[in-house]
Amino acid sequence: MTKVNVYLAFNGTCEAAFNFYKSVFGGEFSYVGHYKDMPPSDQPIPDSEREKIMHISLPVSSETMLMGCDLSEASMGQPLVAGNNFSICISTPNEAESRRIFDALAEDGVVTMPLEKTFFSPLFGMLVDKFGIAWMVDVEVEIS
Repeated sequence: MTKVNVYLAFNGTCEAAFNFYKSVFGGEFSYVGHYKDMPPSDQPIPDSEREKIMHISLPVSSETMLMGCDLSEASMGQPLVAGNNFSICISTPNEAESRRIFDALAEDGVVTMPLEKTFFSPLFGMLVDKFGIAWMVDVEVEIS
């Protein structure tokens, strides 16, 4: 089943924000990863950003997950601006459905990260649709 969740972006306050959300909604984080935990790549993470949150997930219900990160302007080139601090994340059960949804949303929009294999998903991509809405599309994987 395809799931729709909200993905929030912060400028160094993600951990504090998610601890607050945890106090509001309860539950436990299903994943907490820092930029220092990423596999090595051509884009090194500056020391000043290694402890920032790369990804965090807080289940709010059996159907809903609140997810977030600290945007890494130095390594990813994305400054945090009101209006780009959230995305709608679509998690699909398989690659074919991810491709179908990504391609449909990308029509007349702007692909900001092509749909491709990553260290955290068989397929992941980001885009802004023709109406200016930011989307993330991935194949759902169980995080343990």
